[in-house]
Amino acid sequence: MRALVIEEVGRTRMTEVEAPELSPGTVEVGIRHIGLCGSDLSTYKGLNPLVTLPRIPGHEISGVITAVGDGVGAISLGERVTVLPYTSCGQCSACRRGRANACRFNRTLGVQQDGALTERIVVPARTVITNGTLPGHRLALIEPLSVGFHAVARGRVTADDRVLVLGCGMIGMGALLGAVASGAAVTVIDPSAEKRGVALSLGAAHAIDPTAEDVAAKVAALTGDEGFDVVIEAVGVPETFTVAIAHACFGARVVYIGYCKAPVTYQTELFNLKELDILGSRNATLADFHAVIACLEQMGERADRLISRVFPFAEATAALPYWDAHRDRVLKIMIDLP
Repeated sequence: MRALVIEEVGRTRMTEVEAPELSPGTVEVGIRHIGLCGSDLSTYKGLNPLVTLPRIPGHEISGVITAVGDGVGAISLGERVTVLPYTSCGQCSACRRGRANACRFNRTLGVQQDGALTERIVVPARTVITNGTLPGHRLALIEPLSVGFHAVARGRVTADDRVLVLGCGMIGMGALLGAVASGAAVTVIDPSAEKRGVALSLGAAHAIDPTAEDVAAKVAALTGDEGFDVVIEAVGVPETFTVAIAHACFGARVVYIGYCKAPVTYQTELFNLKELDILGSRNATLADFHAVIACLEQMGERADRLISRVFPFAEATAALPYWDAHRDRVLKIMIDLP
């Protein structure tokens, strides 16, 4: 069967791989849609230290059940599904505390192991989430949005909070939608006019252009010179890591989703003076997936504003180069399989 492989830095190709085999407790998923993730783009550019090449990318999955292994319960052939793409060991400190999304030994599809940008995959039945209400292409939006929803849960966002989201990529959009679903007033910061426009159309109260506005003055005006109750960082560069602290109010929560690949220098007195809760956020949980499903069902066709371009599987080798050349306006690239 065919698969897209990131063969080396800056190079993808279609290749033939062995078809997966069922084992007890597993199901086969025929892939119908795959969303490309920022981690896939980082892998393509040689900036993802968690990946060794060659690698089949893809963990934002929409498909149908095409075969069922022995010992699998109530999963039927033909059901539409998405997949939790993470693993958990069940034994490390995070798993023992019920936080399997932060498993020390996690191996995400498309990152530490080959992913789903292929015609079929076999996965443990326990990782499959069936859904008969969302159209197939929106099922592939669940995983990336759930990462932002998880950050909102980590930040304990409520309707009483003023929330700032740094970055309007897909993960930031998930944080925006999760915070809006919690009833919070949300401000976003992003240099892309196109992404700010989508954020405003999806519920952001304010959108700031850091290339054209005095961000500190705008934050002061929006918050009565206090800062935000919750700041969610979804970019992953040193500047946004430190800006998150600056724009947080006294007693705030700061949540980092972005994976910063360079050292960050802080003036740490603000940690103490503001008595900040500084939180990391990794992956997502089953509860986050279900929260996103409810959100997408409520959004209907508005959710399609998140999809920037669709490539057919036969043209998938062009998808990552296209994203790399149009990063300022791409939110989500999706691959459709026949």
